[in-house]
Amino acid sequence: MPSAMPLPERLTAARRTLVMGVVNVTPDSFSDGGEWFEPSAAIAHGAAMLAEGADILDVGGESTRPGSARVSVEDELARVIPVISALSASGAVVSVDTTRARVAEQAVAAGAQIINDVSGGLADPGMAAVVARTGVVYVVMHWRGHADVMNDLEQYDDVVQDVRAELAERVAALEAAGVVRSQIVLDPGLGFSKSGAANWPLLARLGEITDLGLPVLVGASRKRFLGHLLAGDDGVPVPPLARDGATAAVSTLAATSGAWCVRVHDVPGTRDAVRVAQAWLDARGTHAPETTVDRRRPQDRKTP
Repeated sequence: MPSAMPLPERLTAARRTLVMGVVNVTPDSFSDGGEWFEPSAAIAHGAAMLAEGADILDVGGESTRPGSARVSVEDELARVIPVISALSASGAVVSVDTTRARVAEQAVAAGAQIINDVSGGLADPGMAAVVARTGVVYVVMHWRGHADVMNDLEQYDDVVQDVRAELAERVAALEAAGVVRSQIVLDPGLGFSKSGAANWPLLARLGEITDLGLPVLVGASRKRFLGHLLAGDDGVPVPPLARDGATAAVSTLAATSGAWCVRVHDVPGTRDAVRVAQAWLDARGTHAPETTVDRRRPQDRKTP
Protein backbone atom coordinates (compact mmCIF):
# COMPACT_ATOMS: atom_id res chain seq x y z
CA MET A 1 0.00 0.00 0.00
CA PRO A 2 1.63 3.31 -1.00
CA SER A 3 2.04 6.09 1.51
CA ALA A 4 0.87 9.56 0.58
CA MET A 5 2.97 11.29 -2.04
CA PRO A 6 4.88 14.10 -0.28
CA LEU A 7 4.12 17.58 -1.49
CA PRO A 8 7.10 19.82 -2.28
CA GLU A 9 8.91 21.32 0.69
CA ARG A 10 7.95 24.83 -0.37
CA LEU A 11 4.37 23.88 0.50
CA THR A 12 4.93 21.66 3.51
CA ALA A 13 7.18 24.28 5.09
CA ALA A 14 4.73 27.15 4.58
CA ARG A 15 3.55 28.71 7.83
CA ARG A 16 0.20 29.80 6.47
CA THR A 17 -2.90 28.61 4.68
CA LEU A 18 -2.13 27.63 1.09
CA VAL A 19 -3.72 29.24 -1.97
CA MET A 20 -5.14 27.09 -4.78
CA GLY A 21 -5.78 28.91 -8.05
CA VAL A 22 -8.65 27.76 -10.27
CA VAL A 23 -7.89 26.96 -13.92
CA ASN A 24 -11.20 26.26 -15.66
CA VAL A 25 -10.67 24.60 -19.05
CA THR A 26 -14.39 24.77 -19.81
CA PRO A 27 -16.76 26.80 -21.99
CA ASP A 28 -19.48 27.04 -19.33
CA SER A 29 -18.12 27.51 -15.80
CA PHE A 30 -20.22 29.95 -13.77
CA SER A 31 -17.41 32.43 -13.19
CA ASP A 32 -15.09 32.50 -16.19
CA GLY A 33 -16.41 29.89 -18.60
CA GLY A 34 -14.71 30.04 -21.97
CA GLU A 35 -12.05 32.56 -21.00
CA TRP A 36 -9.35 29.91 -20.61
CA PHE A 37 -10.90 27.17 -22.75
CA GLU A 38 -8.06 26.85 -25.24
CA PRO A 39 -5.11 24.89 -23.79
CA SER A 40 -2.62 27.64 -24.56
CA ALA A 41 -4.79 30.20 -22.77
CA ALA A 42 -5.27 27.89 -19.77
CA ILE A 43 -1.53 27.22 -19.53
CA ALA A 44 -0.77 30.94 -19.70
CA HIS A 45 -3.42 31.63 -17.07
CA GLY A 46 -1.94 29.01 -14.76
CA ALA A 47 1.53 30.47 -15.20
CA ALA A 48 0.18 33.93 -14.38
CA MET A 49 -1.47 32.60 -11.22
CA LEU A 50 1.83 31.09 -10.12
CA ALA A 51 3.52 34.45 -10.63
CA GLU A 52 0.76 36.05 -8.55
CA GLY A 53 1.43 33.71 -5.63
CA ALA A 54 -0.67 30.57 -6.11
CA ASP A 55 0.74 27.52 -4.34
CA ILE A 56 -1.37 24.96 -6.23
CA LEU A 57 -3.20 25.06 -9.57
CA ASP A 58 -6.54 23.22 -9.79
CA VAL A 59 -7.26 22.23 -13.40
CA GLY A 60 -10.79 21.19 -14.29
CA GLY A 61 -12.49 20.26 -17.55
CA GLU A 62 -16.12 19.91 -16.46
CA SER A 63 -18.31 22.62 -14.99
CA THR A 64 -20.06 21.86 -11.70
CA ARG A 65 -22.28 24.96 -11.71
CA PRO A 66 -25.89 24.21 -10.74
CA GLY A 67 -27.84 22.76 -13.65
CA SER A 68 -24.85 22.09 -15.88
CA ALA A 69 -24.78 19.01 -18.10
CA ARG A 70 -21.99 16.43 -17.99
CA VAL A 71 -19.34 16.18 -20.68
CA SER A 72 -17.92 12.94 -22.06
CA VAL A 73 -14.81 11.39 -20.55
CA GLU A 74 -13.00 11.90 -23.84
CA ASP A 75 -13.81 15.62 -23.91
CA GLU A 76 -12.74 16.05 -20.30
CA LEU A 77 -9.43 14.29 -20.95
CA ALA A 78 -8.78 16.36 -24.09
CA ARG A 79 -9.32 19.53 -22.09
CA VAL A 80 -7.23 18.85 -19.00
CA ILE A 81 -4.34 16.53 -19.88
CA PRO A 82 -2.37 18.95 -22.12
CA VAL A 83 -2.75 21.71 -19.51
CA ILE A 84 -1.72 19.49 -16.60
CA SER A 85 1.26 18.14 -18.53
CA ALA A 86 2.54 21.61 -19.40
CA LEU A 87 2.01 23.16 -15.97
CA SER A 88 3.49 20.17 -14.15
CA ALA A 89 6.52 20.19 -16.45
CA SER A 90 7.07 23.84 -15.51
CA GLY A 91 7.31 22.88 -11.83
CA ALA A 92 3.78 23.73 -10.71
CA VAL A 93 1.98 21.64 -8.10
CA VAL A 94 -1.16 20.66 -10.01
CA SER A 95 -4.49 19.34 -8.80
CA VAL A 96 -7.01 17.76 -11.15
CA ASP A 97 -10.64 18.70 -10.50
CA THR A 98 -12.57 15.62 -11.57
CA THR A 99 -15.10 13.04 -10.37
CA ARG A 100 -13.93 10.37 -12.82
CA ALA A 101 -11.39 7.68 -11.99
CA ARG A 102 -10.14 7.42 -15.57
CA VAL A 103 -9.48 11.16 -15.78
CA ALA A 104 -7.85 11.17 -12.34
CA GLU A 105 -5.50 8.32 -13.22
CA GLN A 106 -4.38 9.87 -16.50
CA ALA A 107 -3.98 13.26 -14.81
CA VAL A 108 -1.67 11.76 -12.19
CA ALA A 109 0.32 10.11 -14.97
CA ALA A 110 0.58 13.54 -16.59
CA GLY A 111 1.98 15.06 -13.39
CA ALA A 112 -0.93 15.95 -11.09
CA GLN A 113 -0.08 15.52 -7.40
CA ILE A 114 -3.59 16.07 -6.04
CA ILE A 115 -7.01 14.73 -7.04
CA ASN A 116 -9.80 17.16 -6.15
CA ASP A 117 -13.06 15.19 -6.33
CA VAL A 118 -16.22 17.20 -5.63
CA SER A 119 -18.11 13.94 -5.20
CA GLY A 120 -15.74 12.55 -2.59
CA GLY A 121 -15.61 9.26 -4.49
CA LEU A 122 -19.37 8.80 -4.73
CA ALA A 123 -19.71 9.57 -8.45
CA ASP A 124 -17.31 6.88 -9.65
CA PRO A 125 -16.82 3.65 -7.68
CA GLY A 126 -13.40 3.24 -9.28
CA MET A 127 -11.99 6.43 -7.78
CA ALA A 128 -10.92 4.97 -4.42
CA ALA A 129 -8.79 2.35 -6.14
CA VAL A 130 -7.02 5.01 -8.21
CA VAL A 131 -6.34 7.11 -5.11
CA ALA A 132 -5.05 4.09 -3.18
CA ARG A 133 -2.88 2.91 -6.07
CA THR A 134 -1.31 6.30 -6.88
CA GLY A 135 -0.88 7.52 -3.29
CA VAL A 136 -1.59 11.14 -4.19
CA VAL A 137 -3.34 13.68 -2.01
CA TYR A 138 -7.13 13.34 -2.32
CA VAL A 139 -9.62 16.13 -1.62
CA VAL A 140 -12.93 14.66 -0.44
CA MET A 141 -15.76 17.16 -0.82
CA HIS A 142 -19.19 16.88 0.79
CA TRP A 143 -21.55 15.97 -2.06
CA ARG A 144 -25.05 14.63 -2.49
CA GLY A 145 -25.56 14.62 -6.25
CA HIS A 146 -24.50 15.97 -9.62
CA ALA A 147 -25.01 19.58 -10.64
CA ASP A 148 -28.31 18.93 -12.41
CA VAL A 149 -29.99 17.66 -9.22
CA MET A 150 -28.00 19.05 -6.31
CA ASN A 151 -30.39 21.93 -5.62
CA ASP A 152 -33.09 19.37 -4.80
CA LEU A 153 -30.97 17.63 -2.16
CA GLU A 154 -30.74 20.30 0.51
CA GLN A 155 -32.33 18.78 3.59
CA TYR A 156 -30.41 19.17 6.85
CA ASP A 157 -31.21 19.01 10.55
CA ASP A 158 -27.98 20.78 11.50
CA VAL A 159 -26.00 21.50 8.35
CA VAL A 160 -22.61 21.49 10.10
CA GLN A 161 -23.16 18.27 12.01
CA ASP A 162 -24.76 16.59 8.99
CA VAL A 163 -21.88 17.57 6.71
CA ARG A 164 -19.36 16.50 9.35
CA ALA A 165 -21.03 13.09 9.74
CA GLU A 166 -21.26 12.50 5.98
CA LEU A 167 -17.60 13.44 5.49
CA ALA A 168 -16.62 11.07 8.30
CA GLU A 169 -18.55 8.30 6.53
CA ARG A 170 -16.63 8.98 3.34
CA VAL A 171 -13.30 8.86 5.18
CA ALA A 172 -14.21 5.49 6.70
CA ALA A 173 -15.30 4.11 3.32
CA LEU A 174 -12.14 5.31 1.60
CA GLU A 175 -9.89 3.84 4.27
CA ALA A 176 -11.76 0.54 3.96
CA ALA A 177 -11.03 0.67 0.21
CA GLY A 178 -7.30 1.06 0.81
CA VAL A 179 -6.82 4.85 0.82
CA VAL A 180 -4.23 5.88 3.42
CA ARG A 181 -5.66 8.38 5.89
CA SER A 182 -2.71 10.73 5.41
CA GLN A 183 -3.74 11.22 1.77
CA ILE A 184 -7.11 12.76 2.66
CA VAL A 185 -8.15 16.42 2.71
CA LEU A 186 -11.74 17.40 3.52
CA ASP A 187 -13.91 20.06 1.85
CA PRO A 188 -17.32 21.05 3.30
CA GLY A 189 -18.67 21.69 -0.21
CA LEU A 190 -19.91 25.26 0.02
CA GLY A 191 -22.71 25.83 -2.48
CA PHE A 192 -23.19 22.15 -3.28
CA SER A 193 -26.70 21.16 -2.15
CA LYS A 194 -26.54 24.20 0.12
CA SER A 195 -28.38 27.49 -0.30
CA GLY A 196 -26.94 30.82 0.74
CA ALA A 197 -28.09 30.52 4.33
CA ALA A 198 -26.68 27.03 4.79
CA ASN A 199 -23.15 28.07 3.86
CA TRP A 200 -22.56 30.56 6.66
CA PRO A 201 -22.77 28.07 9.56
CA LEU A 202 -20.22 25.88 7.79
CA LEU A 203 -17.80 28.81 7.69
CA ALA A 204 -18.61 30.07 11.19
CA ARG A 205 -18.21 26.59 12.68
CA LEU A 206 -15.37 25.38 10.49
CA GLY A 207 -13.63 24.09 13.59
CA GLU A 208 -16.19 21.30 13.80
CA ILE A 209 -14.90 20.08 10.43
CA THR A 210 -11.20 20.56 11.24
CA ASP A 211 -11.82 18.64 14.49
CA LEU A 212 -12.06 15.50 12.37
CA GLY A 213 -8.26 15.66 12.43
CA LEU A 214 -7.67 16.10 8.70
CA PRO A 215 -6.62 19.12 6.61
CA VAL A 216 -9.55 21.18 5.27
CA LEU A 217 -9.92 22.94 1.93
CA VAL A 218 -12.41 25.82 1.65
CA GLY A 219 -13.83 26.79 -1.75
CA ALA A 220 -16.04 29.87 -1.46
CA SER A 221 -14.70 31.80 -4.42
CA ARG A 222 -17.30 33.85 -6.32
CA LYS A 223 -20.12 31.52 -5.27
CA ARG A 224 -23.80 32.41 -5.33
CA PHE A 225 -24.17 32.90 -1.60
CA LEU A 226 -21.64 35.74 -1.79
CA GLY A 227 -23.51 37.27 -4.74
CA HIS A 228 -26.74 37.24 -2.73
CA LEU A 229 -24.99 38.71 0.32
CA LEU A 230 -23.75 41.65 -1.75
CA ALA A 231 -27.02 42.25 -3.61
CA GLY A 232 -28.22 45.81 -3.90
CA ASP A 233 -31.57 47.23 -2.86
CA ASP A 234 -33.15 45.59 -5.89
CA GLY A 235 -32.18 42.16 -4.57
CA VAL A 236 -30.22 41.23 -7.68
CA PRO A 237 -27.05 39.31 -6.79
CA VAL A 238 -23.83 40.94 -7.89
CA PRO A 239 -22.08 39.10 -10.77
CA PRO A 240 -19.27 36.63 -10.09
CA LEU A 241 -16.44 39.01 -10.97
CA ALA A 242 -17.73 41.47 -8.35
CA ARG A 243 -17.38 38.91 -5.55
CA ASP A 244 -13.59 38.82 -5.22
CA GLY A 245 -13.47 41.22 -2.27
CA ALA A 246 -15.95 39.08 -0.35
CA THR A 247 -14.00 35.98 -1.37
CA ALA A 248 -10.81 37.45 0.10
CA ALA A 249 -12.67 38.23 3.32
CA VAL A 250 -13.85 34.61 3.54
CA SER A 251 -10.29 33.45 2.86
CA THR A 252 -9.08 35.50 5.83
CA LEU A 253 -11.72 34.02 8.11
CA ALA A 254 -11.10 30.49 6.86
CA ALA A 255 -7.36 30.87 7.42
CA THR A 256 -7.85 32.08 10.99
CA SER A 257 -10.14 29.07 11.53
CA GLY A 258 -7.43 26.60 10.54
CA ALA A 259 -8.07 25.93 6.84
CA TRP A 260 -5.21 24.08 5.17
CA CYS A 261 -5.96 25.67 1.78
CA VAL A 262 -8.42 28.03 0.08
CA ARG A 263 -9.47 27.60 -3.55
CA VAL A 264 -9.94 30.89 -5.45
CA HIS A 265 -10.23 32.47 -8.88
CA ASP A 266 -8.47 35.73 -7.91
CA VAL A 267 -5.07 34.91 -6.43
CA PRO A 268 -3.61 38.30 -5.39
CA GLY A 269 -6.46 39.20 -3.02
CA THR A 270 -6.35 35.86 -1.26
CA ARG A 271 -2.54 35.75 -1.28
CA ASP A 272 -2.64 38.91 0.83
CA ALA A 273 -5.59 37.67 2.91
CA VAL A 274 -3.87 34.51 4.14
CA ARG A 275 -0.78 36.46 5.07
CA VAL A 276 -2.88 38.92 7.06
CA ALA A 277 -4.56 35.99 8.77
CA GLN A 278 -1.21 34.43 9.67
CA ALA A 279 0.09 37.71 11.07
CA TRP A 280 -3.07 37.92 13.19
CA LEU A 281 -2.58 34.37 14.46
CA ASP A 282 1.09 35.02 15.22
CA ALA A 283 0.24 38.18 17.15
CA ARG A 284 -2.29 36.25 19.22
CA GLY A 285 0.18 33.45 19.84
CA THR A 286 -2.09 30.99 18.08
CA HIS A 287 -0.58 27.97 16.38
CA ALA A 288 -0.34 28.22 12.60
CA PRO A 289 -2.78 26.09 10.58
CA GLU A 290 -1.54 22.74 9.39
CA THR A 291 -0.15 23.39 5.91
CA THR A 292 0.49 19.86 4.78
CA VAL A 293 -1.23 16.53 4.76
CA ASP A 294 -0.45 14.85 8.08
CA ARG A 295 2.00 11.97 7.65
CA ARG A 296 1.53 10.18 10.98
CA ARG A 297 0.44 6.57 10.93
CA PRO A 298 -3.34 6.18 10.70
CA GLN A 299 -3.47 4.52 14.15
CA ASP A 300 -1.86 7.62 15.68
CA ARG A 301 -4.50 9.97 14.30
CA LYS A 302 -7.84 10.90 15.81
CA THR A 303 -10.63 8.80 14.28
CA PRO A 304 -13.73 10.72 13.16
